[in-house]
Amino acid sequence: MTDTVYQYDGTFDGFLCCIYESYVNKEFPIAFDSDGEWVFSLCPVRTVITVPEHARRVYLSLMKRSPSAGEVFRKGFLTCMEQREEHLYALARRLYDAGGGILKNRSDEAYYPVATAIRHLDGELEKLRGFVRFSDLGGVLGSEIEPKNRVLPLLRRHFCARYANESFFIYDRTHRELLLYA
Repeated sequence: MTDTVYQYDGTFDGFLCCIYESYVNKEFPIAFDSDGEWVFSLCPVRTVITVPEHARRVYLSLMKRSPSAGEVFRKGFLTCMEQREEHLYALARRLYDAGGGILKNRSDEAYYPVATAIRHLDGELEKLRGFVRFSDLGGVLGSEIEPKNRVLPLLRRHFCARYANESFFIYDRTHRELLLYA
């Protein structure tokens, strides 16, 4: 396999397409760049285009190895873990090689950093579910949070159910993301 840097759009589907491309091209991505600011590399750089069908194929193949793999990879992608993509890619390779049983062993060297990051994410989610406070801004409820992880996709269901008859927004200052509900 050739050592390569993969450049992609920063989305979960884009990352899954990186896994797809690495197997199709028999390359081993040593780094991932999603912000377009890769400065210098002695290795070749491959720009990976997000193709929903390729992402779907990879996601389903991970789910075949273990039903819990989908949640592990989705949550893992939302964490603030250093070298997130490299760890998730190593976990995907390990899952393909050893099977779904590795997701039952949190001490597995490929799974441990991801499991630790997900545990941190889950703790942050629990705090935010209980401590997000809203202000009334002319009939719309608004709140600002500064989480370490990208939590808005995981908080959406909770707050939409809790405030089903309200219009509200939650702004994530850290990641400059906004959850709107009306």
